[in-house]
Amino acid sequence: MQYSIEVNNQVEIFDLDKVAKQAAGAVLLRVKNTVILATVAREDAVVEEDFLPLTVQYIEKQYAAGRIPGGYIKRETKPGEFETLTSRIIDRSLRPLFPKGYAYPTQIVVMVLSSDPEVDLQVAALNAASVALYLSDIPVERAVCGVRVGYIDKEFVINPTNSELKNSSLDLYVAGVGDELLMIEMRSLPQVQNEIVPVIAIDPMIDPSLNEGFIQKQDMNEFSEDMMVEAIKFAGEAILRGSSAYEEAFSHHKKDNANLEYKPEIENENIAIYIDEFYKNDVKLAINQMAKSERASELSKIAKQIASSDIAIKEGWSEEVILNILGKYKKNIVRSQIIEEARRADGRGLKEVRPITIETNILPSAHGSCLFTRGQTQALVIATLGTDNDAQVNELLTERNAVSEKFMFNYNFPGFSVGEASPLKAPGRRELGHGNLAKRALYPSVDINSPYSLRVVSEILESNGSSSMASVCGGSLALRAAGVETIKLVAGVAMGLIFEGDKHAVLTDIMGLEDHDGDMDFKVAGSIDGITALQMDIKLGGISLEVLKEALYQAKEGREHILKIMQRANDDIVINEDVLPKLELFSVDPSKIVDIIGQAGKTIKEIIEKFEVSIDLDREKGEVKIAGGQKGKVEAAKDYIIQILQKEPRGGGFKGRKENKNVSAFSVGDEFEGEVKKVAQFGAFISLRDGVDGLLHISKMSAPLHEGDRVKVKVGEIKSGKISLELN
Repeated sequence: MQYSIEVNNQVEIFDLDKVAKQAAGAVLLRVKNTVILATVAREDAVVEEDFLPLTVQYIEKQYAAGRIPGGYIKRETKPGEFETLTSRIIDRSLRPLFPKGYAYPTQIVVMVLSSDPEVDLQVAALNAASVALYLSDIPVERAVCGVRVGYIDKEFVINPTNSELKNSSLDLYVAGVGDELLMIEMRSLPQVQNEIVPVIAIDPMIDPSLNEGFIQKQDMNEFSEDMMVEAIKFAGEAILRGSSAYEEAFSHHKKDNANLEYKPEIENENIAIYIDEFYKNDVKLAINQMAKSERASELSKIAKQIASSDIAIKEGWSEEVILNILGKYKKNIVRSQIIEEARRADGRGLKEVRPITIETNILPSAHGSCLFTRGQTQALVIATLGTDNDAQVNELLTERNAVSEKFMFNYNFPGFSVGEASPLKAPGRRELGHGNLAKRALYPSVDINSPYSLRVVSEILESNGSSSMASVCGGSLALRAAGVETIKLVAGVAMGLIFEGDKHAVLTDIMGLEDHDGDMDFKVAGSIDGITALQMDIKLGGISLEVLKEALYQAKEGREHILKIMQRANDDIVINEDVLPKLELFSVDPSKIVDIIGQAGKTIKEIIEKFEVSIDLDREKGEVKIAGGQKGKVEAAKDYIIQILQKEPRGGGFKGRKENKNVSAFSVGDEFEGEVKKVAQFGAFISLRDGVDGLLHISKMSAPLHEGDRVKVKVGEIKSGKISLELN
C-alpha cells in the first residue's frame, strides 16, 4: 500500500506492508531518488533496570550512492560521525513519545538504501522512523515531524535542498509533534563575498603597485533572539502541518496496541512523610553538595540510615524503595525552592552565573591552551595548528567527492570528571554530540581564509553541568592563545526551565542537579552580537514562544557577562611564539609552478630537505603554501622560491610571457573589444591587435573573467613595453 504526501516543500512517498513485515513496524520512504527503510522491533520481556531501553541506529549504505566502501575491508563497519549524530537526533526526537513505565528493549533501525544529492537525509530519516513507530504495536499515539529551516535572500525557507542550504545563513533543525516542539538544533552559517584587497603576487609582467586581487571576506551572521523566535515559530507551523498529515494518512493503518505491562512508579506516602519529618535538613544539605558524586553519596547514606531505623524494619521498607522516594523528595525541594523562593540549591539567584576563572597557555609545548573553570565544571581546551594535509576528510552520501574539513573539535569526558572509576573508551554519542555543538558554535568565528587546519580538543576535568558550553568558551580563547585571529570571541551558556502549575522559572548556567530535575535544558552560544549555535531538548509538552523568548534574552545576559570575563583573559594572553608553526601563503603566476617543482620534482624536494618544511602547490590558483616548525626556515624557503622565479634564463630575458612588440602603435585612451587569451591570479591578458596583448589587472575588473570572454577595454598606461588596460 502506497501513500504520497505533499507537505513542507517536498513529496514523500510511503510504502506500507511491503518490506520487513516481521518487525513491529516498518515503512519504506522515498523522497525524489532517496529511499529509506525504517523499522521498529521490540523484545517481549522488560528489563529490570528503571529506564527506557531504546536504541536508535541510522545506517548509510555506500551502494546508495553507487560506491564501494574504501579501506581494506570492503563493507560498512562502524558508523561515521554523521551517522552517529543523526542517530542521536532521531533518538532525542522519539524518546519522549514512549509511555511512562515502558521498559521493553526496543530498536529503531533506519537504513539509507538510495541517496539523492539534493535530499536532506536527516529530515527524511526522522520522518521515516516516526511513521514506522506510529504504525507499530507500541502504544505511541502521535507522529513526530522533523523540518529544516534556512534563511536565504532574507526569507525563511522550509526544507531547502542541500544546494540551497549552502547559500543559507541559517541551519535550523526542529522536531515536534502537533503544536509541541521536542528538539531544536541550530547553527549560523558563515557567508562570504568577493572583495578586492591586497594579496602577494610575484610576476615580472605587472607593476608591484598593482599588487591586488580578489579574496573572500567572511561575515559571521549571528542571529538575534527575535529572529530565532521567528524562525522557530516558522518551523513549528511546518511541524503541525507535517504531523497532522501523517496522523490523518496512517491512523487507520496503525496496528492494535500490544498487551504490555508498564513498570509502576514506586510510591509510598508514609516514607515521604517520614523523610519530611526527620530528614528534611539532611536532604537539603545533600542538595547543596554541588558535585554529583558527593550528592549521590550523601543521599545513599540517608537511605541506609532510614532503612536501618526501627520503623523501616517494622514496616518492611526496602532500601531501593526508600532511595526512589528520596530522589523524588529531593526533586520537589529543588523545584519548590526555585519557584517559590527564587533560590537555587547552591544559593545562587536565577540569573546568576557561577564564578569563572580562566588561565591561558598553561601548556608550554601546546600551540594554544585554556583552562576554563566555571563553578565545579572545568575544561582544559587545546588548539593545534596544522596544514591542509591535517584536515579531516569525510565521505558523505550527498557529496560526489570527499569533503575536507579544516576546523575540527573533539570533546572528551573521562569518568574521573564526575568522580567515577569508569574505563576510558572511544567517544560515544554524547561526546560526539557535545563536540559537534561546540564546533558549530565556534566555526562562524574562524576566518575561512586561514591557511591553517585547526584542531581544538576539550578535556573535561570536572563536570557539574554545562561542560559543552565551558568547552565553547575555552575553545574560543584557546584559538586566540594559539595566535589564531578569530573574528569575535564566542561564549556559551546552558539554560534551564522549570514549570509548576501556572508559574515558571528560567535558570542561567544550570548545574547537573538542575538539568536532571528540570523540565527543559537548552544551550545557547554566540558572540556579543548574536547567536551562532543553539541546542534544545524539551521534556514536557510544548513551550510558548513568549517563554522561549524570555529564556533566550536571559541567556543573552549570561553570555554577555561571560564574554566580558573572557575579554579580560584575552587581553592577558601571551602567545607561545617559540612553539607555533609558521605558515607562509603567497601567489605566483600559475605557469611558474613548474619552475618550483623542477624536473621530476627535483627542485621542490631539495627545498623541502634543505629548509625542513612542507610545501603545498595549487597549480590552478598559483598558490604556494610553506609550513614548518621554525619561522626562520619557512621565511628562508619563501625567499629561496622567489629567487628561483626571478632568475633569468641563459641568453637573457625572462622565462615568462614575451614582451609586446610594436607598442608604439598604441596610445593611452585607445579603445578595443578584445578576447581574453589567458587568465592569471593577478589579472587577464586581452588580445588587442597585430598579436599584441594588454593586461587587465584584477583590481580593474568588476567581475572575474574566463578564457574566451570578449570584453571592451581601453589603454590606461604604456610602460616598459607593456600595456595596462582598463574596462571601457
